[in-house]
Parts: sequence; structure tokens; C-alpha cells
Amino acid sequence: MSSNSDDIQAAGFDTRPPMLDRTDYDSWSQRIRLYCGGKENEIYILQSIDHGPFKLGTTRDTLGTTPKGGVLLGPKRPRTYDDLNDNEEKQFDADDNVKMLLARSELTKEDRESQLYDEFERFKMLPGENINEYYVRFLKLVNDMRNIRMTMPNIQINSKFVNNMSPE
Repeated sequence: MSSNSDDIQAAGFDTRPPMLDRTDYDSWSQRIRLYCGGKENEIYILQSIDHGPFKLGTTRDTLGTTPKGGVLLGPKRPRTYDDLNDNEEKQFDADDNVKMLLARSELTKEDRESQLYDEFERFKMLPGENINEYYVRFLKLVNDMRNIRMTMPNIQINSKFVNNMSPE
């Protein structure tokens, strides 16, 4: 008796789904660029696609000047969002938006977090749903919350799961 993974391996790479077919890359690339063309901060989005995400890097704070006019610099430290100028902030925000677009969500992180929190609050077992289906649905919700780094105490998550199961 063969398993599903054996069947997939036996099929080989010639039968991959069309979405993974590399021969159509140019048309997909053009579609993504046209889609991004109408978005706010179009230039920064396209730069993010071409050159990768914006890197914060490191910086050195100016501590003062020497008597001869030289500049005294502090130790290197990682740059934060507060260290960015206006253009760099726009580019950093555009990179976040690109990540959301690629994840098929046009919502900002805050909107998505609010939406998931509301969904979590209203989550309950549906009539006729077995425990496995309920668990899978709940796990998907919790994974979505963790993917955007939304934090919630484990006791709250566990109690929500147990308290909203309907008796069979």
C-alpha cells in the first residue's frame, strides 16, 4: 500500500501545478508590478521587490565635537524606526505593505490584529462540528495570530478552546 508522499515522489517534477511553473515568471512579474503601480508609495514597493526589504543597519550617535572641530561618535548600535528620516520611514512602511500584499492581505498589521482579536473573541464550536474540525479551525486562528506576532497568554488561549466546546 503506497502513501500519498510516495505517489507525489513517483510523479516527479514534470507534473507540478501551474502555479509553480517557472516558465510563466515574466507574466506574473508584470502583473505584480502593474498591481503595485496604483498603490501608495509605488516607488518604494517596486524597490523592495527589486532590491529586497529595507535594511535598518547600524548608526553612531554624535556625542560632541573636539576643540579642533572633529566629531566624537558613540559606539555603533542598531538603528530603530525612530532613527529613520521621512523617506526611509516611507520605504520601511512600504516594505511592510509588500509583505502584507504577498501574504494576500491588504490590511495593515493593526487592522489584521484587530480583526483576529475580534474573531478570537467570537470563536465558538459550530453546531454539528466534531472535536477534530473544531481543533483545526482554532489552531488556524491561533497560527494566524502568531504569524503577525500577536501575543496572548497561553492560559487565555487554552481556556477559550475548552470553554467554547459544545457538549455532545
